[in-house]
Amino acid sequence: MKAVIQRVKRAEVAVEGKITGSIEKGYLVLLGVMDGDTEAEADLMAQKLTKLRVFSDEEGRMNRSVMDLGGGILVVSQFTLCADCRKGNRPSFTASAPVDTAVSLYERFTQNLKDLGVEKVETGVFGADMDVSLVNDGPVTIIYDTQEWKKQ
Repeated sequence: MKAVIQRVKRAEVAVEGKITGSIEKGYLVLLGVMDGDTEAEADLMAQKLTKLRVFSDEEGRMNRSVMDLGGGILVVSQFTLCADCRKGNRPSFTASAPVDTAVSLYERFTQNLKDLGVEKVETGVFGADMDVSLVNDGPVTIIYDTQEWKKQ
């Protein structure tokens, strides 16, 4: 499972002109589910994300989590994070999970965030053509990759 996490002042996602998810201060998470990912990856990704400390404390140090702020998380499915660009100029997406698996793990990830106490969890529409708008805060962008974590 891969995630691009952007610290935002606000973010929203729309499908066919209708806003499906919107948050103020928090994270915009682009989430890609890889072939072979399991519930364990969805669980670990949610746990680590809620504890990620990239918001400033009173001394200006990155020492606070989204949970500390009561911030929101906007999760947008992003199968293109699974792209393999090693050969040629056209990416291959064969490393992405089958749709049924991807939907299930995407939904488990978002439910985990709620269960872990994130006050506001919003989403796009899985598989839809979405318009994502955001105001970066920093900018601060972090990449999570559960396959990389397994190597340690």
